[in-house]
Amino acid sequence: MSNLDRPARGVFVVAGALLMAVVPFLTAPAVSAAPQQAATAATTAARPRVVFLGDSLTAGYGLGKDQSVPSLIQARLNASGYQYDVINAGVSGDTSAGGLSRLNWSLAGNVQVLVVELGANDGLRGLPPAAMKRNLDQIITRAKQRRIAVLLTGMEAPPNYGAAYTAEFRQVFYDLARQHKVSFVPFYLQGVAGNPSLNIADGIHPNPAGARIVETTIWRALEPLLSKPR
Repeated sequence: MSNLDRPARGVFVVAGALLMAVVPFLTAPAVSAAPQQAATAATTAARPRVVFLGDSLTAGYGLGKDQSVPSLIQARLNASGYQYDVINAGVSGDTSAGGLSRLNWSLAGNVQVLVVELGANDGLRGLPPAAMKRNLDQIITRAKQRRIAVLLTGMEAPPNYGAAYTAEFRQVFYDLARQHKVSFVPFYLQGVAGNPSLNIADGIHPNPAGARIVETTIWRALEPLLSKPR
């Protein structure tokens, strides 16, 4: 079976249990990413962009400004000679519907790659996986219509909603990756979830060491989508 056909389940169970313990953190009051994007647009409008559309895991909850995954990706791009600006469009507490609602301004400028990290809050709230699938489908479709490469990352629902719900939720990401033929990271928190030494006190948001592991995972899938440095 291919990577898109067989979800890895063991780590997801641990992550799901942790998610239930930290609902207040992932569903914190939303903080708009628009000011950061506007500031970047004013200084480097001509450079191609990599946009991270996500929730608090993207925003870097509990981390310093330069410790979020998008910031670490920017540092790696710079060190590797890639001429891209990374836009952190992460909003704490956001659902897939919230991400869809702000997609247009998130894709302003010369966006070449969209990294989609959404769904954790849909799962925490027990929202219908079918609705999440429609939202993510629209995000991917609209990005591809603009000829923007998409990197989709998967998430897991907490287990208290039952095995049927968590399986349906998990499968959404695999189905969309297969349907749209986009790059895919099955679990955004792979190698980090469930390890206290890699998370802040809430047990779910990566600490600086955990963020570096996530960045490495994302970079492996992201780099093939980039134009090579000249």
